[in-house]
Amino acid sequence: MAVIGSIIKGLIQARDAVTSQPQPNEAQVDVLKGLLQKAKDTAFGKYYKFDEILEANDIKTEFASRIPIFDYNKINEEWWSRMHEGEEDITWPGKPPYFALSSGTTGKSSKRIPVTEDMVEAIRQTGIKQVGSLANYDLPSDFFQKEIMMLGSSTDLNKVEDHEEGEISGISASNIPFWFRNFYKPGVEISEIEDWDERVLEIAKEAKNWDIGAMSGIPSWTELMIKKILEYHDVKNIHEIWPNLLVYTTGGVAFEPYEKAFEKLVAKPLEVIDTYLASEGFMAFQARPETRSMQLVVDNGIYFEFVPFKPEFITEDGSVKPDAPVLPLEKVEPEKDYVLLISTVSGAWRYVIGDTVKFTDVERLEIRITGRTKFFLNVVGSQLSVNKMNEAIKEMEQKFDITIPEFTVAAVKKDGEYIHKWYLGTEGKVDEKKLAESLDKALQESNKNYGVARSKALKGVEVVMVDPEIFTEWSASNKKKGGQVKMEKVMKEEKFAEWEKFVESGKSE
Repeated sequence: MAVIGSIIKGLIQARDAVTSQPQPNEAQVDVLKGLLQKAKDTAFGKYYKFDEILEANDIKTEFASRIPIFDYNKINEEWWSRMHEGEEDITWPGKPPYFALSSGTTGKSSKRIPVTEDMVEAIRQTGIKQVGSLANYDLPSDFFQKEIMMLGSSTDLNKVEDHEEGEISGISASNIPFWFRNFYKPGVEISEIEDWDERVLEIAKEAKNWDIGAMSGIPSWTELMIKKILEYHDVKNIHEIWPNLLVYTTGGVAFEPYEKAFEKLVAKPLEVIDTYLASEGFMAFQARPETRSMQLVVDNGIYFEFVPFKPEFITEDGSVKPDAPVLPLEKVEPEKDYVLLISTVSGAWRYVIGDTVKFTDVERLEIRITGRTKFFLNVVGSQLSVNKMNEAIKEMEQKFDITIPEFTVAAVKKDGEYIHKWYLGTEGKVDEKKLAESLDKALQESNKNYGVARSKALKGVEVVMVDPEIFTEWSASNKKKGGQVKMEKVMKEEKFAEWEKFVESGKSE
């Protein structure tokens, strides 16, 4: 047993034993007070009279009544854009040293989300909490001295006037503490390579020189990295290269659609640990192996609010309606979908991050991401969430013994009536009509509203099977490869028409 690994594991277990969980509601009040106190002299704080909110008997209710809900476009146009003009003390004291570029899943143009020094520190502290939670997993002592492969975006950030810009994974990796650099792979030099294909090729070349125990990254890009390593070294599974690989930390999208594809790349099962790190902050992580849910971090720079995810509260473009009800943490109920609002140490205020979550365990503060407000297919009342789509796709994988790591769907008109048209990324050989019938049946059984829609205005389901690589190339053509880039699961008709042209052009080559 490795001595160093035993010491590290012992320290983690000791820390976990003495670290008590905060009382959630009290912790959230403390976070909100801290946010308001620090930002009360900013332009935003003065405009919305934070000093008066701080004097209220019920600070959470007063905060919610005075501050409107902001999406990115609204807060950027009214406030954050002033930072780009050189102003300081706008929504948070000073000027942010970083802006996280996030095109997300909805378009080519990047959002520019401020990342303050306070947020960098908050992300680091939540990272330490996550490392501490490894005490809950049955991992051998020598695991704690293995190297960690962190597959994110380039750490070669763009210098723009008085700040730097890049994706949040690149910003986080560029702030790795010195003591961690010996564990961190692919290392500083390779991480700075901007071109995704070139960076992954260099990773593949060096892979045999590293003793990787854990890796992290978005599933689709991690899968491609592993395939490149296997191809380069002409081996069948990643454990031939990294025999001590035990843990995969995922995030950004649900892992379930990729689970079967990953099984083909490994010789032994990996401990999959889910995380919720977005451009706006590190909000939750899986703290124990008995669940795939993540524990919300309620005492570290982010104040949470929740809007019931119902069609009457959401506009067609996925925005929250101004009069939608908003609940604090103590009012949430298990197994109900909510739109997440956050206020943070980066100067986001009642900000619609765009994700929907549900609490699987309210007492443990455990959540699962159920989808995106924009990935909600509600044409003709089908009320179909990405979570239900993922479950149905997994059922198709099991029924037909195929892997479907990627998919996209749209409601389109055919002969004057709406149908759902699915593109499934799979190398499997299945009759498309049988697959469509089974997918339709699974969705009707799991979603009452979808079943009603199918009996009325939604007249059919079509499935087209395509090579999974087409999804990767679509992302590359619209944005870029790697990093935080995720595939759109639901498209509007106009975007879907572009997608279909892209697919056809790829087939004709």
